[in-house]
Amino acid sequence: MTKRFEALNRLIESVRESSHDFRITTDPFPPLDSEKLAKTMELAKKGADNGTDNKPVPTSKALDDVEVAIVTKVETERDDSYQVLEDQLHTYATRMRNLDFDGHFGRIRQANISSLTDFKADVAGGRDELYGLRRSLREADEELADFKKDNGLKRVAQTKSQFATMLKWLVIVALLLGETIVNGIYLAKGSDQGLVGGVGIAFGFAFANVIGTTVLAWKLVPYVVHRSFFKKMGGLIGILLWLCLAIGLNLAMAHYREASATTATEIGAAVMTRLRTDPLFLRDIDSWILFGTGFIASAVALFDVLSIRDIYPGYGGVHTRYVAARDNYVHHKLELIDNLKDIRDEHNEKVDAIIRDLTIRRRECASIIENRARIVRLFNDQQDRLEEVSRKLLTIYREANRQTRTKPEPKYFAMQYKLERRQPVIETGDDWNDKDLAARIKTAEEDLAEQMRQIGHEFESAVTAYHQLDNLFPEMTNGQTQA
Repeated sequence: MTKRFEALNRLIESVRESSHDFRITTDPFPPLDSEKLAKTMELAKKGADNGTDNKPVPTSKALDDVEVAIVTKVETERDDSYQVLEDQLHTYATRMRNLDFDGHFGRIRQANISSLTDFKADVAGGRDELYGLRRSLREADEELADFKKDNGLKRVAQTKSQFATMLKWLVIVALLLGETIVNGIYLAKGSDQGLVGGVGIAFGFAFANVIGTTVLAWKLVPYVVHRSFFKKMGGLIGILLWLCLAIGLNLAMAHYREASATTATEIGAAVMTRLRTDPLFLRDIDSWILFGTGFIASAVALFDVLSIRDIYPGYGGVHTRYVAARDNYVHHKLELIDNLKDIRDEHNEKVDAIIRDLTIRRRECASIIENRARIVRLFNDQQDRLEEVSRKLLTIYREANRQTRTKPEPKYFAMQYKLERRQPVIETGDDWNDKDLAARIKTAEEDLAEQMRQIGHEFESAVTAYHQLDNLFPEMTNGQTQA
């Protein structure tokens, strides 16, 4: 099954996707220790040594090797800092591009259309399903109304729950087992195999007694209450057959008990002879008890089966089909409405998440611009510090040089060194003005809120449309259309 709101799902995933994987350091440009560097480069010693040799010469206009080394060291540090700045600016530019507000705003417009279309498709699919179920319910209702009219029935069908029906069938099973055990005890007297043989014969009599009664009570006896004269006669025949079965079979079982006690061969022929000559003559009271328990078991089975469903033939089946169709329609309609409610709530939760994430991205955009400006300021401050360090280093070297010179110092010793500044190139093509961005996000929120409202309206319309099917195929009550 495809996921719902594919466009909305893609939108929420893209909005939540992280746009960076870095941590802003608190000190991206470490300071340069001028005193330590002066000792490392031995500026005082080199200045004194060169001053003793009156180097550089008074007419020199270019920096000597030591001064060039100082300047080179500072400019290298400046270039390294500039590379750090470039890396940071590249990271900020990547983050800014990954915010992709234009893309998100476009996908929001697309999602507004596709999400509503997806919801309408779910509604239409549910309506088609309910249309068929409602039509089946109407047909089952008409069948029930016609059946009641044709048979002159004005009462409600007497039906049992599944649990009660199961209990009644269990009664039949219990009767079969109970009669088998009771009859087996009585018939064991005449069986050469004892109790085991008696139970085997008893099961045959019990099966014919209980199951035969069950078949007659299920298929034939109920027609005794039918409106049709001929079918009523069939029901009377069913009752006569049951009486013949219940009396004849249980008498045969009682005679079988007595015949098996007097002869071990041709017991069946002896039983038939006794039934023809004197069917009601039983010598032993136990035989009458055996007959009575068998007849009672048959009578209980008869009334138990007749009470499983409505006594009028066919009424219970028609009513059961109607109830099943009605329950199926009602339950399915409730499931569809609950499903649409879940879809609506899921959609609204995703929309709320998108709105929250857009607000978070707006703050992130402002943070990117602010931190980018900060890193540029820090780099400019770093260049100022490096210029100051270079001047201190040159001063240390030149002061040591002056103290040991015997000739005048070059004129450029009195000039302040100026570090050539490097200007960073900042990509601002993807920048958003916070006021403009806030306005666009507000517009997007309004569009999404409108989409939520439309989804809610479609949900209410769907529920109304589902209920309108009740009017399209109204139910029948006693043969008349229900208002």
